[in-house]
Amino acid sequence: MRTSTSGRVGQYAALLAYLVFLAFPFLWLVSTAFKSPRELGSLHPTWIPRDPTLDNFRQAFDEQPLLRAAGNSLLAALAAAVIAVLIATPLAYVMARHRTRLAKAATGWVVVSQAFPLVLVIIPLFLVLKNLRLINSLVGLVMVYVVWALPFALWMLVGYVRAVPTELEEAAAVDGAGRLRTLVSVTAPLLAPGIVATALFAFITAWNEFFFALVLLKTADKQTLPVVLTHFIGAEGVADLGPLAAAAFLATLPSLVIFAVIQRRITGGMLTGAVKS
Repeated sequence: MRTSTSGRVGQYAALLAYLVFLAFPFLWLVSTAFKSPRELGSLHPTWIPRDPTLDNFRQAFDEQPLLRAAGNSLLAALAAAVIAVLIATPLAYVMARHRTRLAKAATGWVVVSQAFPLVLVIIPLFLVLKNLRLINSLVGLVMVYVVWALPFALWMLVGYVRAVPTELEEAAAVDGAGRLRTLVSVTAPLLAPGIVATALFAFITAWNEFFFALVLLKTADKQTLPVVLTHFIGAEGVADLGPLAAAAFLATLPSLVIFAVIQRRITGGMLTGAVKS
């Protein structure tokens, strides 16, 4: 009993340490965003600002077009998430239900493709988009985000499809439902948590992406939020710390809000009692 109790205490302690490790950068970012320039230059930093101020937020919006950049990021991320899910869902169903050699090879390629570094693929992507005249275009950037998110989205959804009992589809076939009707009316609703989780992954990946946007977008009116955040760093590498922290804090809010809204859809036993006897 003592061994079990001490082991559980150790697990909770490790979990608490991990949560503190994850939360520290965000909490420090929030604290920095509300500090005055004088306090930011202090040799004795504090967690809680002594004189909280909103001047950093005002300065951030005055110096850089954050709203326009956020709009570009939101448009690109939403489009990439929706398109990736629409493409990945039927493909994942085929790969999960028809376990042929081709499907296994495709699954292996999906996993291996995630190991490719960005630098390796940026030149071919740049040349393709140049031939399509989509350089400095949000459409071209969305295409890149979809291609980049699709392999992992497929890998995630294949696992979710395999978790759906085949008995449900067999029961639907006995009741006279065709393959398409079964997919739409039976399988797809049970895949809702997986689809939501996959869309969230694709959205956050596109929202936070920096390298592709930096290379493919040339004019200021097309730049996304991660690229605009670098403008708070001067030519000599000196960061305007207060406005940068304020802008970075605002940039993290959409991901947090979306996750808070849909996290109930990600977790939950939607298959409990679903198998037809």
